Amino acid sequence: MEGVVEKEASRFDDHAFAPMVSLEMNTAMFKSRWQFCDRITEYLSDILGQGHNDPARYSNFLSVAANELIELAFRSTGELGRIRFSLYRSAAFNRLRIAFPGEEAFGRKQTSARSGEYLPVPDTESGYLVMKSDGTVLLSDLATIFRAAIRIEKDGGQGIQIIADFPSAEDFR
Repeated sequence: MEGVVEKEASRFDDHAFAPMVSLEMNTAMFKSRWQFCDRITEYLSDILGQGHNDPARYSNFLSVAANELIELAFRSTGELGRIRFSLYRSAAFNRLRIAFPGEEAFGRKQTSARSGEYLPVPDTESGYLVMKSDGTVLLSDLATIFRAAIRIEKDGGQGIQIIADFPSAEDFR
């Protein structure tokens, strides 16, 4: 089932997803308070729960994964630029996209969660470390638990984006 979910999600491009909400803020402001991670998570999770049979259950469950990804962005971004959190919905998936500035230091490769393909991630010396070996395990665990496709990609010339496609179905195990 895991491979099927990822294949279905990866077939979708952004045009197949309808935008739900986007929140953008200055990264210096975002990094000024760790509590922003929790507040942004709560806001986005409440929106993700809309339209489900049990909105509280769905939003509470997905808030765990969303919070981990938002905290990853918190630790990975510098003080300059803007960070953007966006939610999209398709018939079968909800997408969380977190885009933030990062140095163009994509020399090292890491695997994305569950895909086995290599994606660029920032270099450790740059100060913008996105994933360590234990981060890869974290992303793989999140992907497995939530039946999600989670990946980190280059966003333009000097940005990074974390993209997570969560199934809309509420049959989490």
